[in-house]
Amino acid sequence: MAVYSTDMGRLCSTCNQAVNACICKATAQSVIPSGPIRIRRESKGRGGKPVTLISGLPLASEAKAVLAKTLRKQLGVGGSLDGDDILLQGDHRPSVLKLLQKAGYEAKISGG
Repeated sequence: MAVYSTDMGRLCSTCNQAVNACICKATAQSVIPSGPIRIRRESKGRGGKPVTLISGLPLASEAKAVLAKTLRKQLGVGGSLDGDDILLQGDHRPSVLKLLQKAGYEAKISGG
């Protein structure tokens, strides 16, 4: 049951956030795994510079940010979150695969 607040409108009864900014729904939807995590190399639209793109992570956005920071630190590279994907500068597919499998994720390299 949602409660009404004059400041934020309807509130979620679980997390007490505005219904349109509810944390509970986002966490519940993003935890559903949709297969293995895909690790691929891309250079299109980046001036020919390669990047490693990690997609299909079954994590909430906060957990993805923590994982991205951990991967960047362990590999010693730059990167960012790009929507639901983690983007790392350079081609680090084998290293990322080992790190994700070591952390317990089902991951595989995709593409050529």
